[in-house]
Amino acid sequence: MIRSLLCIGVLPPFFSATAEERKAVFNATKSSFADLTGRFGVRVLGTFDDDTIQVGPSDGFPWTCYLLLDAPDYESIRQICSIIRDTPVGDSQLWKYYKIEARLGRPLFFGED
Repeated sequence: MIRSLLCIGVLPPFFSATAEERKAVFNATKSSFADLTGRFGVRVLGTFDDDTIQVGPSDGFPWTCYLLLDAPDYESIRQICSIIRDTPVGDSQLWKYYKIEARLGRPLFFGED
């Protein structure tokens, strides 16, 4: 297993989008990230959303939201990152609105008891 932290940043076009467009982005995000376990064989260990104390675009650290997961292999992580690239929203894809980066590692030897 590979421990992975997926870091997602919300980009400026999301904030300049209309309410209808933002709703389409939310709907596409929710459906495209559904059932990650069944589709990619990963185990989602936790999620973290920083949107209550961070307002505006996040082009890098600190990111807007995170998914911590155990993945069976590199390919499954790559496929999950490609969701941002491949999911349509109107005439665009999610990557117009989000940036994603994966950090790969292993479980830490302490702190999980």
